[in-house]
Amino acid sequence: MTLSFDLYWSFRSPYSYLVTPRIRALTEEYDVACNVRPVYPIAVRTPEFFDGRDPLWFSYFMTDVHRCGEFLGLPFRWPKPDPVVFDLQTGKYPKEQPYIHRLTMLGVAAAEAGKGLPFLDEASRTIWSGTVDNWHEGDHLARAAARAGLDLYALDDAIAARPDHYRATIERNQEAHKAAGHWGVPLMAFKGEPFFGQDRFVQLKWRLEKNGLSRR
Repeated sequence: MTLSFDLYWSFRSPYSYLVTPRIRALTEEYDVACNVRPVYPIAVRTPEFFDGRDPLWFSYFMTDVHRCGEFLGLPFRWPKPDPVVFDLQTGKYPKEQPYIHRLTMLGVAAAEAGKGLPFLDEASRTIWSGTVDNWHEGDHLARAAARAGLDLYALDDAIAARPDHYRATIERNQEAHKAAGHWGVPLMAFKGEPFFGQDRFVQLKWRLEKNGLSRR
């Protein structure tokens, strides 16, 4: 019997980028399905989350994401531009965001086309690997979509035709995300058990194995 788990994932999360190749490999090697459920990053969902954080939080975070990338053998650099615009003068995240809404809707459209995980993997490599500046311009995302077996322009057309559908799907994903037991991403949820963070991938696989995970 094919097992399945939900993946709550954000285009602004470096840890989401770092775990995706392992999840993709898992689904290709084992009889398990990953239900891709893109959500907006916490900077958009709950921007006040960052208010009053200890200054050490950010410095440790930046140390850790670079270290995790090196440990996993994945190139890493903070994106240019950041998928979520941040106002350096006010220290706030403006309500108007030029990139993250389209990206998240593209993730939903890719999932509905049956290529959610490949698209997350290819698009996040384009955004986070440091090999591309101005990932939002030119054909960078189109090439990422093509590597995932998708047509970016067809995805954009689908979103333009039914924007309310994609907004509603993201909202449902976010409600299910919260109900799954954690606010952060990446969050994998299997049989009511949440696994938060890229470092919980091993435990997720262990739990799947205890439930009969088998190779394809």
